[in-house]
Amino acid sequence: MAKSIGTLLAVSSVVAIAAVFSQVGLVSQTIADEINAEPDMSMTVAQAQQLVARGENLTSIPKHIWRQLLTKHEYNIMWEKGTERAFTGDLLEVQQPGVFVTAGCKLPVFKTEHKFKSGTGWPSFWDVVDKNNIILKDDSSWGMRRIEVLSACGEHLGHVFDDGPEPTGLRYCINSAALDFIAADTAEPEE
Repeated sequence: MAKSIGTLLAVSSVVAIAAVFSQVGLVSQTIADEINAEPDMSMTVAQAQQLVARGENLTSIPKHIWRQLLTKHEYNIMWEKGTERAFTGDLLEVQQPGVFVTAGCKLPVFKTEHKFKSGTGWPSFWDVVDKNNIILKDDSSWGMRRIEVLSACGEHLGHVFDDGPEPTGLRYCINSAALDFIAADTAEPEE
């Protein structure tokens, strides 16, 4: 019973957040509808993998499935809003042409041509590939005000700051563990 009440409270919170974001235009109606859908507790890993491969109904994948699909470290970063230690990420030094996709949902979010060395210890980008693939959300955790960067399917990627280079002046400070890299000359992501 307690588990059911906890699930209902979590779903209610997500529904309320989706409604607010939808009203202010931070989330598209399609994404808001997917977030509002009841989580499918009967979904299998194979079904979730098919949804990811098709890029469909990604927000319907329950967290217990993400725990099985991702490493413990990736899950902590993306679904528990963890942060990897500075200068430890596998993708920090990647400079070859390609696209960075989210590690779970495989949504394209950044390109190497938008990457720059910020000196912060995390991969940093001054622009996104497709603004429809990210959600920006106010974050007041840890006693500071920041803007959290989430994928359109809800994965925590990192934060965005207004101290980046021109032309945007933005610095998307992103956890390597939240991304996979697809080199321009390959079809498969490097994990």
